Amino acid sequence: MEERALIHDWNVAGETFHRDPARHPHGIWFDDETLRDGLQSPSALNPTIDQKKELLDYMERLGLQKVDLGLPGAGPFHIEHIDAMLTHIKEHDYAIRPGCAVRTVVSDIEPLVELQAKHDMEIQASAFLGTSPIRLYAEDWSMERVMQTMEGAVGYAVEQDIPVMFVTEDTTRSKPEDIVAVYRRALDLGVRRICVCDTCGHVTPEGVRNLLGFIDEHVIKDAGLKRSEVEVNWHGHQDRGLGVANNLAAVFAGADVIHGTALGLGERSGNAPLDQTLVNLKLMGAIDNDLTLLGDYMAKAHAYTGVPLPRNYPVFGNDAFETGTGVHASAVIKAMRKGDQWLADRVYSGVPAADFGLEQRIRIGHMAGRSNIIHWLEQRGMEAEDGLVAHLFEVAKSQRRLMEDEEVEAAIASYAA
Repeated sequence: MEERALIHDWNVAGETFHRDPARHPHGIWFDDETLRDGLQSPSALNPTIDQKKELLDYMERLGLQKVDLGLPGAGPFHIEHIDAMLTHIKEHDYAIRPGCAVRTVVSDIEPLVELQAKHDMEIQASAFLGTSPIRLYAEDWSMERVMQTMEGAVGYAVEQDIPVMFVTEDTTRSKPEDIVAVYRRALDLGVRRICVCDTCGHVTPEGVRNLLGFIDEHVIKDAGLKRSEVEVNWHGHQDRGLGVANNLAAVFAGADVIHGTALGLGERSGNAPLDQTLVNLKLMGAIDNDLTLLGDYMAKAHAYTGVPLPRNYPVFGNDAFETGTGVHASAVIKAMRKGDQWLADRVYSGVPAADFGLEQRIRIGHMAGRSNIIHWLEQRGMEAEDGLVAHLFEVAKSQRRLMEDEEVEAAIASYAA
């Protein structure tokens, strides 16, 4: 039977993804903010330089197009790390494009002028500035001051041939007229990359569509520019748990670059998880990146930042492709015995594990059936003789949770004794 006949996909029954290449400067790109915004997580360790280089290796191999290397304005220690990573990118002739976050002050941009000259490569300055009324009120800023601040810093960067992505913080709570004014002025200064931010995790997918449509119509088009001349970035957060949904909405709404972090690392509840975004876009057919190393990348990001990874975290948590339930396990095992990995990966999972470098795993516990036990033994080259299976079944039913492998082995040893 054809694979397509085994799954009726209601995801394609209504709105389907379509992107007109003529309206965009490039395909769907990704900006990995793990090494900058992600490290603002209150729980995160700052990885060593060598660990950051290893994470960069994964980003490159996964086909990610951009990376934020840090905030040079945070001091010499951070500049040292940025410098080392730029050297690593240069030495390995990586395609990934480096950038750094900068406040809209000249002193933050000056280190980039030096680093760009030293490494002979473009380094994007992601120049951010708050524009929402609540932020202006808290800071005692006026929009006139915001405009002057932006003009001074962005104008300096452009004069120094630093490619600028102008970032309005808290765009999703900013007034339409202020968004238009500040972005239009940035475009007048020569900026061709802008970033729309849900800094506080406020927006819903409908809000994403409304806002990006407004940007297209009233910022870019009204400035007399073609949509393909301006790169629109989307940067989201997880405060309402909508980070991935909003990233997908941004793709449908025509954003050119989607930002995110490994495992959703970041301040407060974190940034939009880049890993889950990639998984969904791959399953939608919107991207064709080889993501078989994505599981390894997430494991390294977890290990090097020390941020806890919940067992039930989608796709990359320990429980994501494990089952100890008899009915579910039986279906997966039957698929495996057919020799059909495609089937085994989908019969009880909406995400095919193998596509992301992972695999299905059958466990033994209080909800297990005999098929779980037989499969567990056979996978380890052990004979599934009736007495042993019955003993393990009895032991499993007395457990309050799934058994670890060493606990099963101990139960086997007690039976043999």
